[in-house]
Amino acid sequence: MSTHKSEKFTGHQRIETSNLLMIVLVLATVFVGGFVEIVPLFFQRSTTQAAPGLKPYTALQIAGRDVYVREGCYNCHSQMIRPLLAETLRYGEYSKAGEFVYDRPFQWGSKRTGPDLHRVGGKYSDDWHRIHLINPRDLVPESNMPSYPWLATTSVDAAALPAKMSALRMLGAPYSDAEIKDAAQAATGKTEMDALIAYLQVLGTAAATAKKEASSGSQ
Repeated sequence: MSTHKSEKFTGHQRIETSNLLMIVLVLATVFVGGFVEIVPLFFQRSTTQAAPGLKPYTALQIAGRDVYVREGCYNCHSQMIRPLLAETLRYGEYSKAGEFVYDRPFQWGSKRTGPDLHRVGGKYSDDWHRIHLINPRDLVPESNMPSYPWLATTSVDAAALPAKMSALRMLGAPYSDAEIKDAAQAATGKTEMDALIAYLQVLGTAAATAKKEASSGSQ
């Protein structure tokens, strides 16, 4: 007659054979790792202070950014150029953390069905963007980007902008009372196409403005 001794697990074996203990330890590891990696970023000047030349979005640009997010543009276009030669040669100067302090949420990511848009501001004219948004294949025959003709006939919800700017001010954007008060008037009569183009035309321009001001000041 054989006898079976009950196995008693110790150390690492105990962790691997206990679902509850494994879950608790994994969550604790993720929490500690996240705390160590993320919390210091809230105290670094390079990540919390605006880059030179950076200004918060205007009322119309905020409306355009809302259209950009609503239409899912971020699903195909990122807005963060990595410090790699292949990327900087194609898209321009790599992105800095200080350029995104007024972005909530960030439009980062790695999905690039289309090009990165962080330096697209000023690269094309307003008319180019308008034609491209109405029918991308009129300018880029091989494009698989959807068309957005309805943006040209849909009016911006100007009345909602003061509340949005007030919320952004609570999160750190330095809007004045006058800017918030005049927000609705600034976007009245504008279409969502106008707003989206205004947003695209400001993307990544702070670095170029700061560089231009620095070079003119040194002369």
